[in-house]
Amino acid sequence: MSIQFEVKRTFHVPPQQAYAGLIDLDAARNWMQGLVEIKRLDDGPVRPGSQWKETRKMFGKEATEHFEVVELNEPEKIMLSCDGTKGTTGKGEFLFSYFLEPTVDGTVVTLHGEINGLTGLTKLFGKMMSKTFKNACAKDMDALKNHLEREQPVSHQNN
Repeated sequence: MSIQFEVKRTFHVPPQQAYAGLIDLDAARNWMQGLVEIKRLDDGPVRPGSQWKETRKMFGKEATEHFEVVELNEPEKIMLSCDGTKGTTGKGEFLFSYFLEPTVDGTVVTLHGEINGLTGLTKLFGKMMSKTFKNACAKDMDALKNHLEREQPVSHQNN
């Protein structure tokens, strides 16, 4: 059973800046709530196959998850996979696909989240879990949006 959710936000920055912000692991500490550390498992620029362990403090405890870049299509799409069997979650596969569309006032960033491979009680409570993941992803998107918009140079004023 696949559980899916979607989060959509308009970033008031160009698509290239939104794209770069989504894959800039070093800058994540400037906006990602509860981040303890991101430990790269490879070197060089983020590319398909790049992997890292992300540790966050959630509900008073540290949780570490293993991420891998599945696809990069600059500046239109980023696809990440989180293998729950390699992290604190202990089960499931979590896919995060970000689609970036240019607009007159910036970029619409749409996150399609998909959770697969849940069993037992986690499968039974999957709908509740999807709401929790969706809310966490929405908070991250809002935090990144605010961070990038603060960095955006003012090029014009609205009358």
